[in-house]
Amino acid sequence: MLFCFSAHAQIPDSIQTKQEEENVKYPQLQIKGLFQARYLVGMNQDVDVNGLHHEDGSGTNNNFMVKYMRIQVRAKISKRTEVVALANLADFKNDPKSRVLENAYLKYTFNPKLALTVGQFRPWFGIEETYPIDIIKSLDWSNQYTEFGKLGWTSFQIGLSATGQLELGKIPFQYAISVVNGNGKNQVNDNDDGKQYSTRLVFGLLKKYNLNLGLNGGIGEVFGKKIYAVGVDLSSLVNFDSKWSLDMQLEGKQATNHPLYFAVAPELRPTNPDEYLIRGAYFLPNLRYEVNHKNLSAFELSCRYEYIDTNFRLNSNPRQTITPMVGLEFLKNYGARIQLGVQFDRYKHQIANTNQYNNNLFIVQVQSRF
Repeated sequence: MLFCFSAHAQIPDSIQTKQEEENVKYPQLQIKGLFQARYLVGMNQDVDVNGLHHEDGSGTNNNFMVKYMRIQVRAKISKRTEVVALANLADFKNDPKSRVLENAYLKYTFNPKLALTVGQFRPWFGIEETYPIDIIKSLDWSNQYTEFGKLGWTSFQIGLSATGQLELGKIPFQYAISVVNGNGKNQVNDNDDGKQYSTRLVFGLLKKYNLNLGLNGGIGEVFGKKIYAVGVDLSSLVNFDSKWSLDMQLEGKQATNHPLYFAVAPELRPTNPDEYLIRGAYFLPNLRYEVNHKNLSAFELSCRYEYIDTNFRLNSNPRQTITPMVGLEFLKNYGARIQLGVQFDRYKHQIANTNQYNNNLFIVQVQSRF
């Protein structure tokens, strides 16, 4: 009798769970947002807040600006299908034709091993593509991320991607395979018939230290010329105790700088675009202390070192950037945050009246996620 009673008691739970799944109503809408503003002070009188040198001493040396006013709408239209739209309203201050709209894609998840994404999205090609700007550990994206976005490998691109999670024995494994136009976001058409194909593989090496190894590779064709990109990265999160933790990122990439190649007059450029190569690397440690006070959630201290050379074979002029930052988090999960820091830029060769000039920039940045 006890067995029958136990079995009978479990049956309604099972039926109820199935009924609950069947009674889920679609679409399910989720709206999120991000506000991020900053105050910039140039510490060199002859260099403006955008890093441009002015030999005559003109230019703006301090500025209030709204960096992001993002609104994201995520609509889950079935158990496996979702549609995402992300817009940055702050980009209306610029020419909005090729800006503002950032994400616009449909994602269909077959299972944890395979999901397809089509539309405008960020193809995975490094650590920074796997998280949004609002939880970044430094002031902004790395110089490397920005430059590779211009090349079509990172940032928002239009195309198709397949992603998933597997296990190689006892090693957790993630993958992403993408094919994109490679000419940026919000474009009416691709600017040629070529496409860019990229792959990212991530291996979980040490679970105790959350150590992950990422391998990135890509090939493509632009106006009939073959191009490539490669990269490797390491990330780790070490929890010393319940309050102290250290997050570390190390990443390096190299690729054909085809925009620079095609900017040269046809009669002057070499046959092989790989004569124009870009190479970059950065290291970002971030120390975090959980305060858990009613008015202060956490304290963070980071210092990113960057090295990038956009044309190291023919006209090398490497840029080194050091960005120490202090962050105060007032709400959990970066719901409200203030950051203070300085960005130090150093070039091997300074070129007057260009952005390739030594500069020191003081920054105060505030953000709120909602």
